[in-house]
Amino acid sequence: MTDSQEHAPASVWRNPIHFLAFGFGSGAMPRAPGTWGTLAALPFVLLWQQLPPWGYEIVLVLSTLLGIWLCHKTAVDLGVHDHGGIVWDEFVGLWIALWLAPAGWAWLLAGFLLFRLFDIWKPWPIRWIDHHVGGGFGIMLDDIIAGFMALAVLLLAEYLLAMV
Repeated sequence: MTDSQEHAPASVWRNPIHFLAFGFGSGAMPRAPGTWGTLAALPFVLLWQQLPPWGYEIVLVLSTLLGIWLCHKTAVDLGVHDHGGIVWDEFVGLWIALWLAPAGWAWLLAGFLLFRLFDIWKPWPIRWIDHHVGGGFGIMLDDIIAGFMALAVLLLAEYLLAMV
């Protein structure tokens, strides 16, 4: 991590766009900002799960579109393509991972862990996207794919557990 990525810029606390891109400030943590950002996104899942499935879908679409713009604008402003503190992509990735997951703390924990695993490990095509797709879309896309991978594993686990 470069020095420009180790520290959160002061603009995070002054600029509302940067504040959102940094996950309401959670991405300003000096260590593991992606994990802190994912943790900060978790309480929102409890709200989204109260919505009908189509309502949760609308939240996902709108937060993804907002995220593409937020992440792009913040990256351009900071002069760093994907500053480690930009964690709005982790918010949306986690929300996707838990979109159709069963309710309950065990599923929330499993979704959190699976999303972080895929986000950190970056199996194909996540790593390729991370290295080849630029702008806000690229910042968001690898986490979106990680979220869908985590969701697929959760749904498979739910199916297999129902068979037992």
